[in-house]
Amino acid sequence: MVFSNNDEGLINKKLPKELLLRIFSFLDIVTLCRCAQISKAWNILALDGSNWQRIDLFNFQTDVEGRVVENISKRCGGFLRKLSLRGCIGVGDSSLKTFAQNCRNIEHLNLNGCTKITDSTCYSLSRFCSKLKHLDLTSCVSITNSSLKGISEGCRHLEYLNLSWCDQITKDGVEALVRGCRGLRALLLRGCTQLEDEALKHIQNYCHELVSLNLQSCSRVTDDGVVQLCRGCPRLQALCLSGCGSLTDASLTALALNCPRLQILEAARCSHLTDAGFTLLARNCHDLEKMDLEECILITDRTLTQLSIHCPKLQALIPRLDPNSPARRAPWTPHFTSKEAEVWSASETCHLQSCPDGGRFMTGRGLLCPLAPAPLLCPTWRSWPAGFCVFFRRQLVPV
Repeated sequence: MVFSNNDEGLINKKLPKELLLRIFSFLDIVTLCRCAQISKAWNILALDGSNWQRIDLFNFQTDVEGRVVENISKRCGGFLRKLSLRGCIGVGDSSLKTFAQNCRNIEHLNLNGCTKITDSTCYSLSRFCSKLKHLDLTSCVSITNSSLKGISEGCRHLEYLNLSWCDQITKDGVEALVRGCRGLRALLLRGCTQLEDEALKHIQNYCHELVSLNLQSCSRVTDDGVVQLCRGCPRLQALCLSGCGSLTDASLTALALNCPRLQILEAARCSHLTDAGFTLLARNCHDLEKMDLEECILITDRTLTQLSIHCPKLQALIPRLDPNSPARRAPWTPHFTSKEAEVWSASETCHLQSCPDGGRFMTGRGLLCPLAPAPLLCPTWRSWPAGFCVFFRRQLVPV
């Protein structure tokens, strides 16, 4: 790299160009652009491709058009590893084709909300970006099964794929995807309403490394699909089944018997699940950290008791809510005195995001314990249910 004497400020004379370049590598893109306007020497340093390995344009989403992405790709070339275009609705297939051709070492690409893109973009990524590991296509509603077929053929190192709200995806697309991308560890299919049990069967057959799966609002999924999934994906740690309203305790039994590493289970609006299923789950899945049981109307204190006994790592719990309770519609704040706060302190902080009758709250450290000298009462309740007492007894200890 050569500079004229006119460009040489004091800092440029004292520090080697390699060291300056290293310093610039820690700057964000706004600062880099400002530095590029200081002098010709700094312009060259700031715009060096090695400084542009990770770019997030979310804060500029309303201003980003296709030509911006094309210029970035030409500037960065093979240096670029991570690019977020989340919310950049002005970016389309043509500019992303240019991007794919220029940035063939891209590993992490976020296209969340880029609603103009179609299958053509996925074809380009498949052809030129074989190193891609993380791809977010959330709300890219024009994406079809053809995209998944292309990705499976050209992006076989893919580990994370978000297809949330891509509602044209069917079991055929999922089959094509998992046949080629067998190393998938996270697959998000929220709102892919055409998916059925057969899609889960394909995942079971090919994605044995899967640790996270989101099936929120995939209402056609039944117990048969979940049972097959659990048998083929024993490493599963996070599963969202919220809105899969036909599921029963058979799904919980399959999870309990096949997925002992489960940490997160979201089962909101699965109204057929009962204490029996959650009891078996609690006794087998001791690593549970977060559960969403909102509108699981058949569960009782027995479920909370079993969770408190068998799941010591549980940190967040959204219990069932009574849809007819007036407290459901109003937030609730626990009442406590300074004396009560001094008497009790939490050994672990547990966030219960619903009070016993449905009011929302987040616990404070050491402020919630039904065993305190003066019980802390919900304004709409005169006492605490037994299950909550057991749950908090494990969480709090006397000073």
